Amino acid sequence: MLPTTRPERAFGDWPVETDPARWQADVALIGVTHSEPYAGDPEPNDQTRAPDAVRRRSDISCFGGLVHWDFDLDSEPGALLPKRLLDCGNAVRGEEEYGAYFARVRDYAAALLGSGAQLIVIGGDHGVTIPVLDALEVLDSRVYIVHVDAHLDWREEVGGVRRGYSSPLRWASTKRCVRGMTQIGLRGTGSARRGEVEAARAYGSQLFSASEVHAHGMDPVIATIPDDVPLFITIDADGLDPTVMPGVMAPAPGGLHFEQVAPLLRTLARRQPVVGLDIVEIAPEFDAANGITCITAGRLIMNLVGASGAHRQATRAR
Repeated sequence: MLPTTRPERAFGDWPVETDPARWQADVALIGVTHSEPYAGDPEPNDQTRAPDAVRRRSDISCFGGLVHWDFDLDSEPGALLPKRLLDCGNAVRGEEEYGAYFARVRDYAAALLGSGAQLIVIGGDHGVTIPVLDALEVLDSRVYIVHVDAHLDWREEVGGVRRGYSSPLRWASTKRCVRGMTQIGLRGTGSARRGEVEAARAYGSQLFSASEVHAHGMDPVIATIPDDVPLFITIDADGLDPTVMPGVMAPAPGGLHFEQVAPLLRTLARRQPVVGLDIVEIAPEFDAANGITCITAGRLIMNLVGASGAHRQATRAR
């Protein structure tokens, strides 16, 4: 496989390795910048800059590295995180046609997942999830998808494009390695018409609007997620309220709060294996001056990785 591109700075000052032949990690982070573009959309779009933007603000989201007390985790991260943390750089699309880039991203993700690493992906728009979904087929177990987003993302195609940002959950529904999905934070309009909603419900996807979560909490959501299967979690930044993550292309009021999503990640990761997490659709151009969207993304990553470490320790202790 071709090497990745070295990031401007590492996430959380983790070691950086851009040669896939040297990827050995318990937790591996990679930036995926591009998805299949729609006609008329900017190319590259602003979200291609997000992986390095999130890394830059990891000076705050990972402040103190492994030794400062993390009150979200109720521990020093170093007591929970595995020793082999790796930033694998960015999978950047050059002059190659999209199909070749898609295959390269899929192969990067498959190599990391197949080696047993927990995979953290920073997008890019939501289309970057699609090659990662294909990579899940290397795992021995079927995977359940947890999706946080304002939008349903069940379009079969848009203008003939089937691997764009409106389609990742529809794509997931076609994969034999996917057991089911729960979609959380839905609100407003966009990405779905009646047909897509009916298709999602017919598939068996568990749909929760943001208003339902605000009214009833996360317990009904968690009850739909089987605890005997590995999880892959995909978070669109616009699933959270724009007061929390303003740096998105399609802000919608009434979204989920950090204090809802971070505990959800911790609860799930302490309960069962989470093979991977992606955070997508961050548009740095629209972020606040202090980079709060990117800081929030980093904090969600640390909540997930730290709680997963607690799960690994509890499993070994049994």
